[in-house]
Amino acid sequence: MLFSKSPTGFRLSGALGGAVLFGLALAPALALAQDAPGKAASAAENVVEYLTQSNANIMWTLIASVLVMFMQAGFAMVEAGLTRAKNTGNILMKNMFDFAAGSVTFYILGFGLMMGLDQGGFIGLSNFNLSDWTPATDEGLWGYTFWFFQCVFAATATTIVSGAIAERTKFIAYLIASVAITGLIYPVSGHWIWGGGWLSQLEAPMIDFAGSTVVHSVGGWVALAGALLMGPRIGKYSPDGKSRAIPGHNMALVALGVFILWFGWFGFNPGSTVAAQANIALIAVTTNLAACTAGLAAMVTAWVRYGKPDVSMSFNGVLAGLVAITAGCANVSPDGAMIIGLIAGVVVVLSVDFIDKVLKIDDPVGAISVHGVCGALGTLCVGLFASPEYGGVAGLFYGGGMTQFITQAIGVGSVFLWAFGTGLVLFFALKVTVGIRVPAEEEIKGLDITEHGQEAYSGFQIFTNE
Repeated sequence: MLFSKSPTGFRLSGALGGAVLFGLALAPALALAQDAPGKAASAAENVVEYLTQSNANIMWTLIASVLVMFMQAGFAMVEAGLTRAKNTGNILMKNMFDFAAGSVTFYILGFGLMMGLDQGGFIGLSNFNLSDWTPATDEGLWGYTFWFFQCVFAATATTIVSGAIAERTKFIAYLIASVAITGLIYPVSGHWIWGGGWLSQLEAPMIDFAGSTVVHSVGGWVALAGALLMGPRIGKYSPDGKSRAIPGHNMALVALGVFILWFGWFGFNPGSTVAAQANIALIAVTTNLAACTAGLAAMVTAWVRYGKPDVSMSFNGVLAGLVAITAGCANVSPDGAMIIGLIAGVVVVLSVDFIDKVLKIDDPVGAISVHGVCGALGTLCVGLFASPEYGGVAGLFYGGGMTQFITQAIGVGSVFLWAFGTGLVLFFALKVTVGIRVPAEEEIKGLDITEHGQEAYSGFQIFTNE
């Protein structure tokens, strides 16, 4: 009798029954185990190794690419939140166009100029339309992956410009500018550093691991040129030249956008390994610590200067730290990353004030300071804080002397001259042809209605198309 009504009997007989059942179930497995060694060996011979290092590299790079692509949503939210409601739809349209048209332009022209065969250290000239690759080869499959990763970076550089010239730019002028940036301005200077150009050929090659200068400063310097030629928004400065605040309409969107960008940056920086390798962990740590210290530093700096912990300055501080660490994220220690973030957080507040109140350049979202200034700052910091323990290169503070710092400074200066100079030419050409600024009446009504015939917030405004 396997089961008993008494508590003790039930436990004993139940255990016996369980043992019997377990034995019956195990018997086939024991029988099969006698043949296991031979069958296992045979199976091993037929196994296809799908997760090779090559496939892992492709998978990681594509994941990182998607994270960076999602940053477009972050930029759209930040720019929309820091500007007025009547221009929200215009902001969203520009960000969509940057990625859509930018992808096509980079496919046809930009990638070949940036990553094609080097011509005298200045420009690449091959693989337009990805004509050198086919999916039938491992090289082609990796090439398509690499192109997509570079494509989302190109779109990021262009989007930076959108915020700095927001609320007064003709849509047609912006469309032309966006294509020119993605197809020419960004790829040429990018080739100098990432495509085998002259800055990568120096005795101490320039280090810009994930694009503080290649991506962010280029966008920031073109934005500076555009904002300079565009002039300030109506009402931004009083008759005596005093700066007036024009508050953004939705700080919740700003916060959402910054967190999306912060999230996407873990594709931006660790993804720049373009390989599933161990140091992506270090890069994630340095990226995050720089963002955190920069946000805190910006908050404290604004608190001291304005008497309140300014919301927009604090969130822009986070972005400033992310931009600054992007160049050296693989070459500095976590402690070094925190110092870089601390410096960037202070600098971005001072820079925004200087550009607004001293230079009288109207940048509604602080893009010039966040991306241009802090991108340059972060690139220079590599020459100071690079640790041989992490990236094999020693900066000034780690016994490496001035060599690497000088290279970084040459790179920062040359890219500034290129991006700012071509930006001036581009926006001046647009100014004398299609025009770059909407009429005053349209600016007052808002670009949503006048440029697109549709409000982002239906019923919010009193103006109509009639």
